[in-house]
Amino acid sequence: MRISRRAFAAAAVAVVLPLSACDSGGEGGGSSDASGKVEGDITFQTWNLRANFKPYFEGLIAEFEKKHPGTEVKWVDQPAEGYADKISADAAGGTLPDVVNVSPDLVAPLAKAGLALDLDKAAPQYRKEYLPGAWAGHRIPGLPGTYAFPWYLNTGPLFYNKSLFKEAGLDPDKPPTTYGDLFTDALRLAKKSGGKVATLANVPTIEDFGRYGVPLMNKEGTAFTFNDGRGVELLTKYKELYDAKALDPQALTATPESSGKKFLTGAVAMNPGSALDLGNFKKQAPSLYENIGITDQITSTGHVNMYVMGVMVNAQSKRKPAAVAFAHFVTDAAHQMSFAKKVAIFPSTAGSLDDPYFTEEDGTDETRVRVAAAKSLKTAVNYTPVLFSEQMKIALRNEVAKALQGKQSPKEALDNAVKECDRLLTQQS
Repeated sequence: MRISRRAFAAAAVAVVLPLSACDSGGEGGGSSDASGKVEGDITFQTWNLRANFKPYFEGLIAEFEKKHPGTEVKWVDQPAEGYADKISADAAGGTLPDVVNVSPDLVAPLAKAGLALDLDKAAPQYRKEYLPGAWAGHRIPGLPGTYAFPWYLNTGPLFYNKSLFKEAGLDPDKPPTTYGDLFTDALRLAKKSGGKVATLANVPTIEDFGRYGVPLMNKEGTAFTFNDGRGVELLTKYKELYDAKALDPQALTATPESSGKKFLTGAVAMNPGSALDLGNFKKQAPSLYENIGITDQITSTGHVNMYVMGVMVNAQSKRKPAAVAFAHFVTDAAHQMSFAKKVAIFPSTAGSLDDPYFTEEDGTDETRVRVAAAKSLKTAVNYTPVLFSEQMKIALRNEVAKALQGKQSPKEALDNAVKECDRLLTQQS
C-alpha cells in the first residue's frame, strides 16, 4: 500500500462482522489483564507492507525477540484487496492474529464484538506516550475504551497551480485560506477560463463536512447529524460551484487518481496531496512543478484532518503480555521515527514531531511540506467517524450527487443521507 494521504483515504474500508453470533458489547472478549511474563509465540499481521518494507519488519521482529528471550513473532502480511473481509472471516472463525494492523473503522466492529483489547484498561501506562488526538483515534462511540495503539499518521497540504491563479487575475502568492475565499476564487477561476478550469475535483465527503465545522454525530454515537444548517450550507455552496463548473463536471465519479490527473493536466487548480506527490509533479509535469503552490488545508475548526493507522491486540490472545509488549514496541517513539524516515508518514508519539527532521527546512519543497504537515498534526483530528462505514460513504456520495445535479435540494439530500446512515448504523449494533 502506498502510504500517502490518498492511501489513507482509500484505506478506510468497512468490515461487518456477524455480531449477532459474537457481540459482547466490548466486554466479553477475554480478560483485560495483560500483566505477566512476556513470552511465547504470537502472530503479527500487517496490511500490504511486506513488498516495500520487508527488511524493516524483519529487523524489528529480530530486535524484539532479542529483547524478550522466549518470544517468537510470526509475521503475516495481507494484500490490500479484501483486507476487511479477511479480518471479518478470521474474527468469525476464531483465527484473528494476536496483533493486527487496523484503521479506526476496522477496529470498531472488533471492539463491539469484544475482540479488540481495551488499552485504557490493559495498558494505561502507555497512553501518555502518544499524541492525544492519535490515542483518541481508536475510541469507539458507545464504548468506554481505546482499542488500538496509534501507529503512523498522515496529513497533507493543498497544492495549487500558481499560473492558473495568475491567469484568472488572482494573486498567485495568496491562495485562499478560508472557505469564503475558496468559493469566491473558485467562481472567478471558472468564469475567467470560460468553464475550462475548475478549482476542485471532488464532491464533499464526510471529512469535508467535519472540516467545515459540521457536527457529524451525536455525543452518544447513536445517530448522525451532518444534515444540520451548516451541513446544508456547505452542500449549497458546492452546488453553486458545480453549476458554474468551478467544481469539475466529472467530480461525481472522481477517484483520487483521476483528480490527481486533472491537476497534472491543468484542468483543476487545487488538489490535496502529500510530500510524495512533489516527486510525481517533478517527473510527470515539470511545468506544473515550476508553478506549484503549497498551502494549508482549509478548515473552519482550526484543526486539519488526520489519517491514522493503528496496531490492535486481540482480546482473546493466549499470549496477551507478549502481544501488548510487541504492539507497543512497533509503535514506540524510536521505531515510529525510524519508520517515518523510510516513507513519508508521521509518528503518533508525543514529542516525535519536535525532532529536527520534522522542524528544520533545507530549502526543498519536500521538507517544506513535511515541516508544515508535522506542525499541523500536533492538533489534528480524524474527522471521519469510526462508525462511518463504506456503505455509509456510498450513501452520502449518492445523495450529494443528486443534490449537485438538481434532482433534490441540499437539505433533502442530507436528510436522506442521514436517514440511510442511521439505518445502517442500527445494523452495526
